[in-house]
Amino acid sequence: MLFESNHDAKMTRTRNRPLVRGLVSSRAAAVFALAAGAVGTGILWYGVNPTTAMLGAANAVLYACIYTPLKRIHPVNTWIGAIVGGIPPLMGWCAAASAGGWLLAALLFAWQFPHFNALAHPIRHEYFAAGYRMLVSLNPRMNTRVALRYSLLMFPICIGLSYVNVTDRYFVVTSSAINGWMAYEAFRFWRSGGGETKTAVLTARGLFWASVWHLPLVLVLAMAHKKGLWDGVYRSVKGLLGYPDDEEDEWEWVDEDEN
Repeated sequence: MLFESNHDAKMTRTRNRPLVRGLVSSRAAAVFALAAGAVGTGILWYGVNPTTAMLGAANAVLYACIYTPLKRIHPVNTWIGAIVGGIPPLMGWCAAASAGGWLLAALLFAWQFPHFNALAHPIRHEYFAAGYRMLVSLNPRMNTRVALRYSLLMFPICIGLSYVNVTDRYFVVTSSAINGWMAYEAFRFWRSGGGETKTAVLTARGLFWASVWHLPLVLVLAMAHKKGLWDGVYRSVKGLLGYPDDEEDEWEWVDEDEN
């Protein structure tokens, strides 16, 4: 916001931000940004591990110093911004020392294209007037195609989460229902051509709301289908009902046989 307040003032989506309205001074914004970045990186370094801290610091630099100026140079900025969105879950998995973070990062990366491409469509002329080089205003047809492509990518990513045992196999079924909904809306958006028609606007809105619901639903399903979660619930219920645990029976049988 510190770098773009003059341009934010030109768009309905951003003209109410605090720097544009003068509610926060540029100096205060700069001090807050630097302090938050330094303290946050320090907490991650000493409280988690250096890898997670460096990913966090790199993401701040990537967003402010690469993604932000690229928005006025080339549409590739959206891909850089999607990397920024994919790094936070990777940080979480690095903190937990698990390889599944790459798939969660891929999920966040891919999700941002149907979400942002649909969100930007109704205000594509404002992006162009403000000097931003966005795909939605430079090539609306390709904008719809990219949204559809990354919506379809959700299917193999969710299958991968099950394959590496982050989730159980039933997650493939439940996540496919949510992925199918967003892919369907993305297909309608692509078929509209992404032009000036009323159909294009309506399908963009449909895809946007599908994407808004998609991400939290898929992540909640991933938690609900965490590998081994329901096995633990099953054993707990058996214990409450007074049934012996199968594993304990097996060990008892082995001990008796050895005796």
